[in-house]
Amino acid sequence: MSTIGVGVDIVDVPRFARALERHPKIVGRLFTEGEQLDARSRPERLAARFAAKEAVLKSLHVGFGAAPWRSIEIRRDARGVPRVHLYGAAAQLAHHQGVETLHVSLTHTDMTAAAFVVGSSKDGALER
Repeated sequence: MSTIGVGVDIVDVPRFARALERHPKIVGRLFTEGEQLDARSRPERLAARFAAKEAVLKSLHVGFGAAPWRSIEIRRDARGVPRVHLYGAAAQLAHHQGVETLHVSLTHTDMTAAAFVVGSSKDGALER
């Protein structure tokens, strides 16, 4: 397995919560229904997922706007481990970069949410 890219992002939870309160429709634009259920509407959990989406884009060597937010989904598996699922444009970006797997770690407090993502390939491709 080879590392193709890494990304990290940090979100200020109170500021993010205020943005969600001022613009409630943004939740539906940023997060899938599954993400909303996983986060149980808790702003620190949504902020961590948003940080993960930003970190995913960074790990793919692109930035804000390169793929729709909902084309990157952060969901917990049956064991509660966060997993990245890509669709559409985000999946195409990963394929173009040679990324086969995205490993994600989330953390949050009442004040800060952070995510770290590592994109890897299984075939031993060189780092890009």
